[in-house]
Amino acid sequence: MRPLTDEEMRQFFAKLQTFVGQNITKLIDRADAPHTFRLVKDRVYYINEEHLKLASNISRENLLSIGVCFGKFTKSGKFKLHITCLDYIAQYCQHKVWVKSSAEMTFLYGNHITKSILAKITENTPQYAGVVVYNLNNVALGFGLAAQPTEYCRDLDPTAIVVLHQADIGEYLRTEDTLT
Repeated sequence: MRPLTDEEMRQFFAKLQTFVGQNITKLIDRADAPHTFRLVKDRVYYINEEHLKLASNISRENLLSIGVCFGKFTKSGKFKLHITCLDYIAQYCQHKVWVKSSAEMTFLYGNHITKSILAKITENTPQYAGVVVYNLNNVALGFGLAAQPTEYCRDLDPTAIVVLHQADIGEYLRTEDTLT
């Protein structure tokens, strides 16, 4: 368990900033308890500093995970967010998308969101911005990238892709053996 290097921190915060923008500081500078990001076996964890001190007594071989896994670095060195960080991303996200009740399962099976299943979208969402996908009951289902800006969504045909799928809560079942 070690702190992130400058390059790892830059890649991680660049990916996280597409979803939460300047709210990254709210993740680190918390009033209740200070938190930090640590790297364990190519995975980035969000850890309470008090728990971090307690975990230092555990050997590296015996430590599987600690805190909330925000994602991992791939073999090529890129960072990929995991669905396990959805609670924090949804709390601080800037852009949101809601899907119709009849189409929730389509997204949860890993498909992109098309115009026909889109219920509503926040105003002024730019293209390729990070969005959190909700159902109509405001339950966060996952996250992705906006394929089209809000202004163009009104004039699209029903089969056009509006949100590019990145992660959804169905991954807990699909990849439960590799998700830690």
